[in-house]
Formats: sequence, C-alpha cells, structure tokens
Amino acid sequence: MAETKSRKALLATLGVLGAVPVASGLSGILGGPKAAPGGGPTTASVDSEYRFVNTFWAMAGLVLWWSIRRPEERATVTRVVLGTAAVGGVPRLISARRTGKPHPVFRAATVLELVIVPIVIGWHAAVVRRNGGTADQASD
Repeated sequence: MAETKSRKALLATLGVLGAVPVASGLSGILGGPKAAPGGGPTTASVDSEYRFVNTFWAMAGLVLWWSIRRPEERATVTRVVLGTAAVGGVPRLISARRTGKPHPVFRAATVLELVIVPIVIGWHAAVVRRNGGTADQASD
C-alpha cells in the first residue's frame, strides 16, 4: 500500500515537474527574453538563441510526461531529463557569480535544479527498483 502511494505521489510530482519546462518553454518561445522574469530588450541574436533553447526546454517537459506513462520501462529517459535539469543548475551558478544575482524566480529554479531534482531522481530510482523496472523499452 505504501509503495503504491509512493509511486502515485512520484508520478504526480513528475507530472508537475514536467509542466514547468512546458509552460516556461512555451512562454520563452512565444514571448522571448522580454517575457522572462526580470527580462528586457536584447539583441536579435540573443533573442533568437533564447527562443531556440526554449524549444528544447519545452520538449524536455513533454518527454518527461511521455516517460511517466510507463515509468518502469522508461526509467532511463526520466533520469536523463531530470539529470539534465539538475546539471543545468551549475551554469546558473556560474552566471550568478559572473553577472550577479538573477530574478528570484531563477534563484528558486537553481534550488529546484540543484536540490529538489536530485532528491526526485533518488526517489524515482527507489520506486522503479521496488516495482521491478531495470531497463527502458522505447516502444509505445
């Protein structure tokens, strides 16, 4: 019973975590850097790159949603997406050190990426292990 509750809570958490890049990625694509918290006008090149990178960010959320449809079979996909988000916190720290503190939304994102996401990765591994999942099967 507790294992079922943990699995359901994990899947709900992953669903919410997937919503973050989908929503913010679409916002970045459609609104550009001006729409970002603390954002403003920038060069055409930065605007272009920002919108392009947000395509990958939005896709990360969609892939995470896809992976939770069969969490044991697609465990590796889930961990790659989450691991990439966790590693993404490091460049944020580099940026803060070089250019100063970002908007509070991005400071919160850094904590999420460097603290919360690694905890979720561990939780995910434990749930998958308890449910007998060991390898991804990319079939749908």
